[in-house]
Amino acid sequence: MKIARFRVGGADFDGVVDGDEAVASGFRKPLGEVTLLAPCRPSKIVCVGRNYADHASEMGNEPPKEPLLFFKPPSAVINPGDAIVYPRQSARVDFEGELGVVIGRRCRGTSRESALDYVLGYTIINDVTARDLQKSDGQWARAKGFDTFAPIGPWIVSELDWRDVRLTTRLNGAVRQDASTASMIFDIPVLIEYISAAFTLEPGDVIATGTPSGVGPMQIGDTVAVEIEGLGTLTNRVVAAS
Repeated sequence: MKIARFRVGGADFDGVVDGDEAVASGFRKPLGEVTLLAPCRPSKIVCVGRNYADHASEMGNEPPKEPLLFFKPPSAVINPGDAIVYPRQSARVDFEGELGVVIGRRCRGTSRESALDYVLGYTIINDVTARDLQKSDGQWARAKGFDTFAPIGPWIVSELDWRDVRLTTRLNGAVRQDASTASMIFDIPVLIEYISAAFTLEPGDVIATGTPSGVGPMQIGDTVAVEIEGLGTLTNRVVAAS
């Protein structure tokens, strides 16, 4: 099932995507007649750094011995098709295509054996990063947390064999990232166990499971598209700050 949120005539709806149609209580419309929204409203986005060995290497780092966590604020979330705003403070903004895990019910201190019982489904997230600020700040909050730096979508797929799906990121149509989620260092049950031991995960929260190698800079006017097998494609353009 594809769980979605969409806007029709100025009103927002929770529903599902059935083929080429958006379905909610009281109506069924072609997808072309609705605006897809970010499919969840997270209280927090928990991101996992350096969860692919090849990406750790391209950043000049050793793979971590345990999950490396950071947050993106809810204010960073944008919809499929919305614009990523290039902040004036940065001279290098990178794409990072990632598999997102959406939490379905409150989760605190679960084991890896039970972890998937708390998952609503899976989506795509672009962990947009001001790379120069990440290096100069010495911590990642500002570099990862600008408004518009968390595109999510296009929907949540409730059933996915996340253990080995293809993740491909294209910049202006050219492939920049191409990897399998089988290359994750820490898999999803391990991540949920580790994260929920520290803080409670609420329904709608998102875990961004890390990005493979191939990350790189975007420029104003570029279009970035993250595709994950079985989930679809999340596409956003880059615009100048107004």
